[in-house]
Amino acid sequence: MALRLAAVEYGAGQGGDAPVAVLHGLFGSGRNWATAARRLAAHRRVVTLDLRNHGSSPWADAMDYQALAEDVIATLRTLGPEQWALIGHSMGGKAAMVAALSSPDFVERLVVVDIAPVLYRTHHHGHVRAMRGLDLSRIKRRGEADAALACAVPDAAERSFLLQNLVFSETGEPRWRLNLAAIEAGMSDLVGWPALPAVAAYPRPALFVAGGRSDYVRPQQEPDIRGFFPNAQIAYIPEAGHWLHAERPQAFLDVIEPFLAAGG
Repeated sequence: MALRLAAVEYGAGQGGDAPVAVLHGLFGSGRNWATAARRLAAHRRVVTLDLRNHGSSPWADAMDYQALAEDVIATLRTLGPEQWALIGHSMGGKAAMVAALSSPDFVERLVVVDIAPVLYRTHHHGHVRAMRGLDLSRIKRRGEADAALACAVPDAAERSFLLQNLVFSETGEPRWRLNLAAIEAGMSDLVGWPALPAVAAYPRPALFVAGGRSDYVRPQQEPDIRGFFPNAQIAYIPEAGHWLHAERPQAFLDVIEPFLAAGG
């Protein structure tokens, strides 16, 4: 059953362009996109969603792209317009692709950020196990959690990103905002690409934006992209990595805004 996802709205569509929904990546939430959403909302209505088992959205055992896409479509249908543009980053990009392929009449256009419709290797299994193995009863401050995760997640920026999901109650008790058990169980689906049953190629405009310093989208994957999205444009931001919307926000917006405005 599709879940009603937590959503935050920016703007009111005063520019007349199609509304935009933004889907975050693994271990993230809609608030990771707040800065870009505010910028985009100058010309259109923008909604950031927390995908299932993330942020403030409900939890469920299933953690595959068909389920994620169904949540997105069902939630957006409750928010009014007959068509939406989707922006999806990493895991959210795959969810957006599946949503577009399954509901092409509902997804007016598609922006996929640094991900392709292919199987990836992942190091995230170790991160999930380390987070699940953290003894929260001994954690009183975020710095203690950071130190406890340092061996398993040596990159300080990556630890900081993961620890955004550790929240403290009014009495100081920590908890994860992530359904780590479901994410770990679904990891093989999340790093893969689903076997879609008799799905035609998405006929509408699509834009794939990749970081030039990222390994997630490479030229050899372009045939996989165009097999599902024959009208795709593929753009690289040379100086950006996987988090290109945060690393090079203006360059990112300069690429996607004309594409979104073309559908207005």
